[in-house]
Amino acid sequence: MSHAGDVVARIDELRHALRQHNHAYHVLDRPSISDEAYDELMRELLTLEEQHPHLVSADSPTQRVGGAAVDGFATAVHARPMLSLDSSAKEEAIRAFDARLRRAVGDAAPVEYSLEPKIDGLSVELVYVDGILERAVTRGDGTTGEVITTGVRTIRTVPLRLDARRPYPDIVSVRGEIYLPIDAFDDVNADLINQGKQPFANPRNAAAGTVRQLDARLTASRPLRIYCYDVLAGGDDVATQDEMLEALAGWGLPVNELNERTADVDGIMAYFRVIERKRDDLPYEIDGVVIKLQDLAARERLGTTSHHPRWAFAAKFQPRKEVSQVLKIIASVGRTGVVTPVALLRPVNIGGVTVARANLHNVEDIERKDIREGDDVRVERAGDVIPQVVERVDTGIERGAPFAMPSTCPSCETPLVKVGPYTVCPNSLECPAQLVGRLTHFGSRMGLDIEGLGEQTARQLVETALVRSVPQLFDLTADHIKTLDGFGDKSATNLADAIAAARNPELPRLLYALGIPEVGATVARTLATHFGSFEAIRSADTEALMAVDGIGQVMADQIHAYFHEPSNAEAIDALLDGRLVPRTEPRPAAGGGSGLAGQTFVFTGAMESFSRDQAEELVRSLGAKASGSVSSKTTYLVAGEGGGSKLSKAQDLGVSVLSETEFIALLATLGVTPSSPSGGEQEDDG
Repeated sequence: MSHAGDVVARIDELRHALRQHNHAYHVLDRPSISDEAYDELMRELLTLEEQHPHLVSADSPTQRVGGAAVDGFATAVHARPMLSLDSSAKEEAIRAFDARLRRAVGDAAPVEYSLEPKIDGLSVELVYVDGILERAVTRGDGTTGEVITTGVRTIRTVPLRLDARRPYPDIVSVRGEIYLPIDAFDDVNADLINQGKQPFANPRNAAAGTVRQLDARLTASRPLRIYCYDVLAGGDDVATQDEMLEALAGWGLPVNELNERTADVDGIMAYFRVIERKRDDLPYEIDGVVIKLQDLAARERLGTTSHHPRWAFAAKFQPRKEVSQVLKIIASVGRTGVVTPVALLRPVNIGGVTVARANLHNVEDIERKDIREGDDVRVERAGDVIPQVVERVDTGIERGAPFAMPSTCPSCETPLVKVGPYTVCPNSLECPAQLVGRLTHFGSRMGLDIEGLGEQTARQLVETALVRSVPQLFDLTADHIKTLDGFGDKSATNLADAIAAARNPELPRLLYALGIPEVGATVARTLATHFGSFEAIRSADTEALMAVDGIGQVMADQIHAYFHEPSNAEAIDALLDGRLVPRTEPRPAAGGGSGLAGQTFVFTGAMESFSRDQAEELVRSLGAKASGSVSSKTTYLVAGEGGGSKLSKAQDLGVSVLSETEFIALLATLGVTPSSPSGGEQEDDG
């Protein structure tokens, strides 16, 4: 990913997704993505930020380690930051951690590891003053968390007073993991279902939801447990992790009996395999093994990054596949009207998450796998919000009829049509399901960034008829919003304010929010920069659109058709009629005598004198275009070290190739000198 706009867009997209998943996981206690998928998104964001350190922002999810505080709870600052762990399910990543740590420690201390099961629970800080439990605080954002002392006092395995047989300092701060045993989790969910309430997704969320009840009587009714594993403050007399665990046990705090130690990575892998085999027999849910350097002084020397300690690592278990039964196959309608099949399953627990739906992608996928209602299927939860049906399991019993797509839309009953390989509902103006999708996309992070306008809220707005079209979103008041389930005065006001703040959107955001076919974040930025105003884009013909770098005939036709489709035109007119005032986009300088006006540059490989982002902004300021791909329209390819496929393509097309030195010489003829790369050195997580 070399184009500056692509990098920025992907970073923004990743940050938005991670913030939403963090909110769902830590605040709503309703995870929207698997741990494996979350880790992959976080690793991708970390990699991009390390490659482009000048793009790191203080509010990036990589600079935080948890969720936000919930209204109704006071907050408190931790004695020491409660960081998350770097993690992977790959053995080579575990061995790389060992090698990295040994290089960092060197000859300063022997390398020995403490190993423990990674319990999938709620991380909490317990603060004891003069031996008495004074405060319990969730991890929160790693620095500040929610005070949940009342609920934690109901947990019978949390001592209200430390055992005095082992001396303790005036203040002791301990970190532990609160969990709900699996059998209790099943009982709690059965009770919720009987009451017609939403069941918890997994034991971790059940624990979090239980301990954060404002009514401690409900917390006390569920048998929560805790294991403690770290001393955040008050452990000055211990030198190793083993001694720390001995201190915790001596004070009467529960310590996991499966904790062990080892001297090398082979011992780590042996322990990992043993714990993985025991996984299904344990009374609590675990998702891996935690590896920690034994020597506490060596830990201090190694330190931490902004998001995890360098001396610890979480070895994650591989996603589990389970067999379930397809109870029904339904057709689901997306925001663009495309109808896709989804399997409703007999609920099955996969890696601690109760799965009851799985994606079947399309009719061709169903036919290829030969999936029918009533079939037993193997389901995998590995990287997608909706788990996937991997294959049918042949049980030898009589099977049902093959699945057939409905003839009418399940949301609005409009006759469906075939558009190439897709089944589509053509009723884009009045189909409720499409409207829910469009509202969600409209308010997304890459769109108008309307905080609080998620799918659940959009669905309520449509079902209650408060919003019958996207423009009507801007007619809502706080009084309208607070009639929705889950909204009070404060949250309704917050959403109303967020909608009002979106009335003067940046042009690229508006273009993305509209959901124009073929227009993602990068194309939206390109269109905005080229045309400068929304009206100019809207009125452009296909020839004018094709003059934009990177836009061909098919894309131009789709964009032009979108703006001239009657229902779209009507909705846009309604938006512009006092509801929205799009900003204009600064256009590149005409160039005058610069000699770069009308030229297109592509940059590839590593540069020494400037960053790629700086170079692209520089040529734009001189009237040229900066593109991420080489084409016959490219004037120059500027090739740094490791040019790769773009260099080969440029040579094949006869595009002029400039070295970094030649590019600097070209700029010098215009009286321009590029500045050195910004952002400082790349952080070493090792």
